[in-house]
This record gives sequence, C-alpha cells and structure tokens, in this order.
Amino acid sequence: MFNHILNNDFVDIVKGRRSVRHYDEDFKISQEELSEIIAEASLAPSSANMQSWRVVVVDTPEGKEKLKPLVRFNTLQNDTSSAMLLIFGDTKGYLYAEEIFNTAVEQGKMPPEVRNSQLETILSIYPTLSKEMKVEIAKIDSSLFAMQLMLVARAHGYDTNPMAGFEADQLAKTFELDEERYTPVMILSIGKAKVAGYESIRLSTDKISFWR
Repeated sequence: MFNHILNNDFVDIVKGRRSVRHYDEDFKISQEELSEIIAEASLAPSSANMQSWRVVVVDTPEGKEKLKPLVRFNTLQNDTSSAMLLIFGDTKGYLYAEEIFNTAVEQGKMPPEVRNSQLETILSIYPTLSKEMKVEIAKIDSSLFAMQLMLVARAHGYDTNPMAGFEADQLAKTFELDEERYTPVMILSIGKAKVAGYESIRLSTDKISFWR
C-alpha cells in the first residue's frame, strides 16, 4: 500500500483543463495577474536552470490585428481571448547564466563553489552546441513552461488553448524579435470560456507505457 496522497485540488485542475477556443470577449485579465501567472509558470524545470522560455503577451487590439494573419484557422481564439501568449525558446538563454547563479548564491540557495563549477560547465558547453541542439533544448524547456502555464491559468480560474497552427517562420520578425535567437514553440490563448471546451478521450495506460 502506497502512503502517497494526491492533492485533490491539483488533480481537479489537471482533470478539469479543457482546450477552449471561444472566450468571453468582454472579459479582460489584468496585466498584473498575467504577470503573476507567468511568474508562477516560470517555476517549471529547465535544462541547467537556464529558463529559456520567453513570452510575447499580445493583449491589445493592435497586437491581435498584427497576429491575426499568422494564426491560420485559430482566429476565433485570437478575436475573443483576453490575450494570446506567444511562447518562444531563447537559444542564447545561457547568457543569463551568471545572473541566475549569482542570484542563487546571494539568496543562500547555492554555495559559491557549486555556482563556480556549474557556470564553468555551462559557459564552456552551451555556446559550442549546434544550432539544432540549442533549438531542441529551448523547445523542450519552453514546452514544460507552457504546460505549467496552462495549469497555473486553470488554478487562477482561466481557460487556455495551445496552438501549433501558425506561421512560425514569420512570428518572431512580426513581433520584433531576433529570428536567429528566438525560436517559436507554440501560442497559448487565455481567457474566460464563453463556450466550454469538450472533454477528450485519452489512451489507456497500457497503450502508452512499456514495462521492462
């Protein structure tokens, strides 16, 4: 018998999440609360704690008008959501390594000798990686962040929808980001559902697990 008790509130959040496409267009999430949601989602794990996710928050009519031609068949989310969150991976996230690890030492969360050792490893390896490897790492880290953001949003009482159907080759340039450095990962819409998302079916554990 396992002495493991799941937090029922968290399980309810996971089970209750739906992909919502039609939001209440009159409802607006404040920038303060959106910043709080992003900060909480940023507690997600990442490779070497580089936190290589970056978010462009599109929450103005002008921004949404600029985004609309790029989201293909996802215009309903763009038109009705409180915001569209453009998730990018920063392939040069290691440039923040010293700031991250120095702050950890200042806050007493890491001994100086550990910082020195880890920084030496990160700054000797990460810049030499191929562009393909940097993109892969950034996408994995940003996907962990995006999933956590969807659950955090749900805990705040909001709904989300992850999207891959957009013009990835135009997204960074359209929103004035360095195309060589920032790789588009996904777009998340966020807001209050006007039309509830439907419950979807999941494959059973025996179909997705391999026990050896």
